[in-house]
Amino acid sequence: MNHSGWFTPPIYENQAMMNRDLILSIDCGTQSLKALVFDLKGNLAAREQTKYAPCVSAHPGWAEQDPDVFWKSLCQACQNLWHQVSQERIAGVTLTSQRGTVINVNGAGRPLRPAMLWLDQRKTHNQRFISGPWGLLFRTIGLRETIAYFQSEAEANWIAAYQPDIWRATVKYLLLSGYLTFRLVGEFVDSTGCQVGYLPFDFKRFQWAGKRNWKWQCLPIDRSILPDLVMPSRQLGQITADAASQTGIPKGLPVIAAAADKACEVVGTGSLAPSIGCLSYGTTATINVTHHKYIEAIPLLPPYPSAVPGYYTLEVQIYRGYWMVSWFKEEFGYPEMLQAAENGQPAEALFEKLVNSVPPGSMGLMLQPYWTPGLKLPGPEAKGAIIGFGDVHSRAHLYRSILEGLAYALREGKERIEKKTRIPVTSLRVSGGGSQSNSAMQLTADIFGLPAARPGLYETSGLGAAINAAVGLGFFDTIQDAVNHMTHVGPVFEPNMQNHAIYNELYQAVYKKLYRKLKPLYQRIRKITGYPA
Repeated sequence: MNHSGWFTPPIYENQAMMNRDLILSIDCGTQSLKALVFDLKGNLAAREQTKYAPCVSAHPGWAEQDPDVFWKSLCQACQNLWHQVSQERIAGVTLTSQRGTVINVNGAGRPLRPAMLWLDQRKTHNQRFISGPWGLLFRTIGLRETIAYFQSEAEANWIAAYQPDIWRATVKYLLLSGYLTFRLVGEFVDSTGCQVGYLPFDFKRFQWAGKRNWKWQCLPIDRSILPDLVMPSRQLGQITADAASQTGIPKGLPVIAAAADKACEVVGTGSLAPSIGCLSYGTTATINVTHHKYIEAIPLLPPYPSAVPGYYTLEVQIYRGYWMVSWFKEEFGYPEMLQAAENGQPAEALFEKLVNSVPPGSMGLMLQPYWTPGLKLPGPEAKGAIIGFGDVHSRAHLYRSILEGLAYALREGKERIEKKTRIPVTSLRVSGGGSQSNSAMQLTADIFGLPAARPGLYETSGLGAAINAAVGLGFFDTIQDAVNHMTHVGPVFEPNMQNHAIYNELYQAVYKKLYRKLKPLYQRIRKITGYPA
């Protein structure tokens, strides 16, 4: 993993510049933006968070946001930082953001329409299928539906079909990371580590796809409207005078490429080997491992670029993931929310009490967490399921079964990854909002039968980006070296093997058979109702 020589550290013009020892990491999420300042030991020196509505939905299934919301939040968060830390100590800036959010801009970088978020569910059906050799190949090997799914999901196809004037006026088609980078450095440039979405990107080579690649036929995109790309830990540019005046970040500071939030999260937990599984308990629940080879954990779904230059992060996603916990709290958690408000105590403590009131296995209540279908995992027809109800079950059992169902699904993802890499996962690092629950951590360790560690610092995405910057700025020679100095393991939850025995039997005898048994019924439901489309 030696990446020395990839980037020449900035040559500081005076002694004051040489005393800069902190890194500003900007983490732009779905519901808030955080401006985080880290030192070279991975300690959080300052933190500011600006919250905003996750999206605007003009129609059912739409999810959009004014791009200016993200930029103004960035400016506000940064300006608020300077009450905690001096700008003169900031050595460089880095950025990580939510994946798959796209923005169309004109030549001046001004948005032509609201950002289409990764949450958006619009589809563009009946696209012309690929012609020529690629089309013949995909028909022959039975991938027509897979390619049609790619075409229907691509945001660019919807914009080109239903807002053709905007598409014709588009000079650059950017991910959110590329848009914010432009606002900071004044150039249309982005990190290869951020290229996750329906784009003509070559995941094997970390570059835009070659001219003959099939993706160009699936999308209305021309190479000229895409940004230039650099690898993580390389310099994207420097803070412009305009960006400096709006954010308070000193003009001329280098902006170093990082990666998308999930990829940065993996590095921020210290998970750099295929034997360390990184679980993310966020809106989308995921399991990732880092690998130096291009390996598809799920056939035809590429591994995403890692925050480690030249590496991949093998990922299995459970869409809606810990959103299901929020769903439960909104639909069934009113008593706890009301009691917390009356007593002035955190509601989380009451939900912990709720889940701990139920024994491991939830008295046989089993949940399959496919609230949102996927292309290959589990499949486009999938729906969620809860089985095993009896008169003994209560809200508490349902709540625990949600947490257990997500852990079962991620364990299945772990096994898919292990089958491809042939390297067993021997320990877990768990991050994201759900990792703050001791109950969720313990049942995760119990279901996997593996020690599950919470990172020493909650802000793992921002820390991962800061690690990229620390290497790019020359503070460390390699990502591994930076990880050794900047990441720390927090509490470790050891598996209760008695509980694991119960979970293992339920997982092997029931959970793993659920989808196969229910798939014909899901397909029938889809045919009758048209949902999911």
